[in-house]
Amino acid sequence: MSSVIAVSISKFTSPDVSPHPLSLLSLPTSLSLSLSLSLSLSLCLSLCLSLCVSLVKFDDCQHSKAVDFESSDPNFSVHPDGSVYAEQEVANLSEPVQFMVTARGGHDPHIWETTVKLALAGHPPSVPVSQVNIYTLLSFTLALSCPPTQGPPNVLRQKRDWVIPPINVPENSRGPFPQMLVRIRSDQDLEKGIRYSITGAGADQPPIDVYNIDPVHGKMFVTRPLDREERASYHLRAHAVDMNGNKVESPIDLYIYVIDMNDNRPEFQNQVYNGSVAEGSKPGTLVMQVTANDSDDDTTANGMVRYRILSQTPHMPIPNMFTINSETGDIFTVAAGLDREKVSQYTIIVQATDMEGNLNFGLSNTATALISVTDINDNPPELTARTFSGEVPENRVSVVVANLTVIDRDQPHSPNWAAQYRIASGDPQGHFLIRTNPVNNDGMVTVVKPVDYEQNRAFMLTVIVSNKAPLASGIQSSLQSSAGVTISVQDVNEPPVFPSNPKSIRFEEGVPGGTTLTVFAAQDPDLFIHQTVRYSKLSDPANWLRINRTNGQITTMAVLDRESMYVRNNIYEATFLAADNGSPPASGTGTLQIHLIDVNDNAPVLLPKEAQVCERASPRSRVNITASDADADPHVGPFVFELPSYPPSVRRNWTASRISDYAQLRLRIPYLDAGVYDVPIIVSDSGNPPLSNRSIIKVKVCPCDDNGDCTTTGAVAAAGLGTGAIIAILICIIILLTMVLVFVMWMKRREKERQAKPLLIDPEDDVRDNILKYDEEGGGEEDQDYDLSQLQQPEALDHIICKPPGVRRVDERPVIAESQYPVRPSLPHPGDIGDFINDGLRAADNDPTAPPYDSLLVFDYEGSGSTAGSVSSLNSSSSGDQDYDYLNDWGPRFKKLADLYGGGDDD
Repeated sequence: MSSVIAVSISKFTSPDVSPHPLSLLSLPTSLSLSLSLSLSLSLCLSLCLSLCVSLVKFDDCQHSKAVDFESSDPNFSVHPDGSVYAEQEVANLSEPVQFMVTARGGHDPHIWETTVKLALAGHPPSVPVSQVNIYTLLSFTLALSCPPTQGPPNVLRQKRDWVIPPINVPENSRGPFPQMLVRIRSDQDLEKGIRYSITGAGADQPPIDVYNIDPVHGKMFVTRPLDREERASYHLRAHAVDMNGNKVESPIDLYIYVIDMNDNRPEFQNQVYNGSVAEGSKPGTLVMQVTANDSDDDTTANGMVRYRILSQTPHMPIPNMFTINSETGDIFTVAAGLDREKVSQYTIIVQATDMEGNLNFGLSNTATALISVTDINDNPPELTARTFSGEVPENRVSVVVANLTVIDRDQPHSPNWAAQYRIASGDPQGHFLIRTNPVNNDGMVTVVKPVDYEQNRAFMLTVIVSNKAPLASGIQSSLQSSAGVTISVQDVNEPPVFPSNPKSIRFEEGVPGGTTLTVFAAQDPDLFIHQTVRYSKLSDPANWLRINRTNGQITTMAVLDRESMYVRNNIYEATFLAADNGSPPASGTGTLQIHLIDVNDNAPVLLPKEAQVCERASPRSRVNITASDADADPHVGPFVFELPSYPPSVRRNWTASRISDYAQLRLRIPYLDAGVYDVPIIVSDSGNPPLSNRSIIKVKVCPCDDNGDCTTTGAVAAAGLGTGAIIAILICIIILLTMVLVFVMWMKRREKERQAKPLLIDPEDDVRDNILKYDEEGGGEEDQDYDLSQLQQPEALDHIICKPPGVRRVDERPVIAESQYPVRPSLPHPGDIGDFINDGLRAADNDPTAPPYDSLLVFDYEGSGSTAGSVSSLNSSSSGDQDYDYLNDWGPRFKKLADLYGGGDDD
């Protein structure tokens, strides 16, 4: 039987431990022990481990308390109470210390053995045990054998179980590799051959071959350096089988822990950090945080990062304006005096160091922190002058009359810098408004309401400037935040103004021409200048009015009519112009509105003008009639409709009855011949006095169908067309259709004839091989006596052939066989026309018998019998009696001739 006891000691500090002897289980600080006990069913020994500071108790199966321990290493001893002591100082623990511990019971002849392995992890191997203040692991392996409860007392039962303690391996070990970690052994290896193997991640699973095992001796090795940052632990399973592959022991778990080394520098999340702090912040104000991560174990000093500030740029107002929390990386202000207007940004170099900031053993890294000093409104705006001035012409708006300049040292184009101007006094009526120029922050004094020189010749304004953002706490406004602005008003010639514009008057329509309506006079605002105002008419759509040029009196030129097209909603408008004689002249306009009161001056008009009824009296043989009146109430309806007494046939055939706002006209007799009847009706309105109008309504009487609608024939008959007229219309229609048909047939025939012709043009249009005779223009010098035979084609060639060789005067045709030209088909296809023309052209070019012939042509015969003398009759000699001096008077063009015959200087 075997059991495993694994004891791990948590880290502790023992600065006062005596180096000799050293009690491993009785140190002054807290000790944590963990026990893993595995017993087989045949175990009769009860093992108890009491967790205490300095005592471990073992009880045998007979509950005997007398247990003796012996150590195989003289440097260590085990007291009867189970305490392990170091008998002398251990120089170093570069390699694990391993020794055997033997246990004997007081009344039991059996012996139990175990192996104790002492290792110090995480420290340089040269550090003495007495100087070490941190123990990371102490493990005991107890291999205990217990005899069976029955059987001969001298027969020992072999161990049936096998156990492996947890294994701790430091990372980045330099070897040599493979490096032995542990030996696995089963208590059956004395009876039969055992083969050992391991499985799991790191052995036969990725990463493969990190660990291997000697299959015969059970020694387990690590084959290469480990990296805790890649993998912190491994879980393997050990297997033991016999030579036939049969399982001897149950698989056992192997836990391998990689001990961290300080092999990674702290890494900042950003190389450059950006933060901000308001100017004027108090000491202790949080600015920003920087963070660095260390891949090493953060539960050990290897991964514990500490921060510090290396430098600050610039060193204003002091070199150490900021501090940093060494553990969290928070940056704070430590001094007052942050002023953006002096220093707008600080550059801080931050260093992060592991090993809890130990600069001798720790690894470091740096990052840059840029701290921007944000602006607060700690500088009030200040006007550059105490007084400003400007001037503005009267009656002008939207003009800038003065420009106020201001200085603000806060951040430009921010609410702390943007200025706002306010007029505190001097403008009670609100003539001015100060707008801020967004580019340079100046104040532009703008006129928003016209000023009048006659009322105010100058304005004295008091202006106060402030920021959009309120001033920071404790900051007072400057005395230069207010100033005075003097604005002078310039007098200009103002146009005359109509006091009432528009001016409304009321008159009845029908006012005759020459009636005085009103006086529409204007006033000149320029009180300090005496000027004359003249009036004229600017707009009079109906040309009804005139105005007196001097006093503005309005009189009529025509009768005012409310029903005119120029009157809108009973109002007639006219516009007049008033101009002064100032410099420059100014003019103003005024509108006169004449409200025309209606009078009953329009008689009603009957509606509709035409109607249609059936020839037989029935409920449907009636017409609804009404009237319209251009006048307004009360000079319109209700209207009165009545039939005149003359002619008598009107009242005999028709009757009119009033129904509400309209009347009905219907037949009085049972039947009336179809036709068109002019029915006179007298319509009267309700005016005072009433007006009447005799109107004619054309009523078409026609035969109707069952629905009371006029039939087509009846409608035509009612229109007044007789049978002869209808027949004439039908004959005209037939003739027109016949002409259209004949024209269509003629066009089709012409198209067929055109397609049947061999040529593309008509014969009469073909000008090929035709002699065209034109009008003759002769008439002088017997030019009609020419021998035309010399120019004509000879009928026979005999007289030419018989001529002696020499120059020929006529065009001669060679006496050879004629060429053959292509035959044109009778009905050529349009696509063959081009080929036919090209073939004929080639044949003509190669035909020597085709004119013009290749012969010498002489054109020197001009006929005979001319009355003009020969040029050769001119004689250059002179008789000497003729005087040619007059040639000198003919100009330079006759100078040479004058020299020859006039006896000039050459003589």
